[in-house]
Amino acid sequence: MSELRWHPLLGEWVATATHRQDRTFLPPPDYCPLCPTKPGGFPTEIAEPTYDIVAFENRFPSLSPQPPTPAIEGTELYPVRPSFGVCEVVVYTPEHSSTLADQPVEQIYKLIQVWADRYRELSAIEQVKYVFIFENKGEAIGVTLHHPHGQIYAYPFVPPRLLQELSRSQMHFEDKGRCLVCDIIAEEKEFGSRVIVENAGFVAYLPFFARYPYEVHIASDRHLQDITELDRSEQLDLAEILKHLLVAYDGLFGVSFPYMMVMHQRPSDGGDYDHYHFHIEFYPPLRTATKLKYLAGSESGAGMFINDTLPEDKAAEVRQYIRPVDWRGQ
Repeated sequence: MSELRWHPLLGEWVATATHRQDRTFLPPPDYCPLCPTKPGGFPTEIAEPTYDIVAFENRFPSLSPQPPTPAIEGTELYPVRPSFGVCEVVVYTPEHSSTLADQPVEQIYKLIQVWADRYRELSAIEQVKYVFIFENKGEAIGVTLHHPHGQIYAYPFVPPRLLQELSRSQMHFEDKGRCLVCDIIAEEKEFGSRVIVENAGFVAYLPFFARYPYEVHIASDRHLQDITELDRSEQLDLAEILKHLLVAYDGLFGVSFPYMMVMHQRPSDGGDYDHYHFHIEFYPPLRTATKLKYLAGSESGAGMFINDTLPEDKAAEVRQYIRPVDWRGQ
């Protein structure tokens, strides 16, 4: 059973998805549903002996193109609506024990093209208002499958966090006549100490306002609104920046670094969002090699994050693990 229920105190939708309680949870490698299906072996979600990158609809979706009738009838105070949407899985590689950080930069470049293709196709669905591309990595985040993969949710509304960013960006543009993220990039570059790495098209920085100790944002130098607007050189630059950061993360504590990676871009509702700016945000839960940053009372109950570290110090830590990226020819 799945439906959308209105939260009147916050003015946002909450999804119920009871069928997800039964989704596959940390299976042994021989029974991973994201591995290729080997001849005579366990039948997986991908009925091929090998593959490059695969995208398909999630078997345990929070949203569905043909949602069921809600379990309960809504009221004026508590509206209910069918949980329309699309939930996709994007599998980065057939290599079960790999990670995106382990993949060659050329594979990350291919993934960026897949992201752009899926964003373009899902955005064209009339009822879809926002396409959200993300990755949850590591058991500390709560992943149920170790195989390297990300997800895409196509929502029938613009999610609240994005609405807030869009609103703040529009207010800044109306007040200053400039893009908010462009101004953030300029200030981070001028200050310098929080910049992790940059190239011709992108910059990665641990922002002045970081809520997690190792939170990093990646933003395009050119003012654009979504991933489909990247030209080939910018796609290559983004692949390189992602490779730099992911390798540096793994170097910090000598472990496969857990994180949430979320892509923020324009809604798909046909509106004018020239004031907004495409960027990617990383939220790693580790604050030391053995301690997690928990979202406790202030963060979860009041919405105010407390960061126990200084962004300038943490940026220096990450920056020392930046390594050259080895392109095999593009």
